[in-house]
Amino acid sequence: MSKRFLLLCALTALTGCSKKSGDDAAAPLPEVKAGLAAREAKLKSYRIAGTVQDTGLEPVTFTFEYRAPQRLRGSLGPPASRTFAWDGTHFFQQLDGERRFSTFTSELPPAKLAGFLAETFHPFMPEGFRAPLLLSHAAVRRATHPLAPRAVELVQTLEGEAAGLEMVYVLRWPQLDFLGRRTGAPGGAAAEERVEEEHCDEALALCVPRRISRWQGGKRVGETVLTRVELNAALPNDGFTLTAPEGYDVQTRTLVESAPTPPPAGG
Repeated sequence: MSKRFLLLCALTALTGCSKKSGDDAAAPLPEVKAGLAAREAKLKSYRIAGTVQDTGLEPVTFTFEYRAPQRLRGSLGPPASRTFAWDGTHFFQQLDGERRFSTFTSELPPAKLAGFLAETFHPFMPEGFRAPLLLSHAAVRRATHPLAPRAVELVQTLEGEAAGLEMVYVLRWPQLDFLGRRTGAPGGAAAEERVEEEHCDEALALCVPRRISRWQGGKRVGETVLTRVELNAALPNDGFTLTAPEGYDVQTRTLVESAPTPPPAGG
């Protein structure tokens, strides 16, 4: 090895330049996307239950069941006490406080229906149980985390009304388990979600969050705690088709683009 090469290596170390190969090199975005798709394919169903609490407010209990493809059922406890479900054909809404039960058929185009279901069931689905939505220009960089010596950060610059903000997902490498998310202006105060406890499944070779704390500007503002986690649970089809409890006002309606849609679960 020549003295010139040794000198170049020393200068590289002193100036903080990183190596371009081996474990220090960031994984390319296509590799991360493929890994996320493979991870999502392994998680064919799950059943979770837990509580969501924001600072100064009473905790709200919830349950959620998911089975691929597109079978969803979520319930909120008091004071909301409502249940939503989609069985692949019909959307059901049960409002216990108002003793009202509605069955909806859908005339929405597939993209609009997918957006409606995502908005409705988003409050029931903690990060880590679904793959993050990645923009084509997302950047990948290596990172570390208290729960994962090897991790990657997916950095995305947002557009539209959120232009100028940056969203950063932190994932364990190479399993791509969710470990955290930050949203804010680069270098400024951020809204964060931090995984503090996990539920791991050796057979599936993946972990999902059991406790997620929420932070705003460096202050803890709430948390989601799962008291029940069942991965790839046996969930029959009829569990997603609801029937009206006795004494409820029953309505049959249609989801169409021009009509107002039911309120989202968090509304």
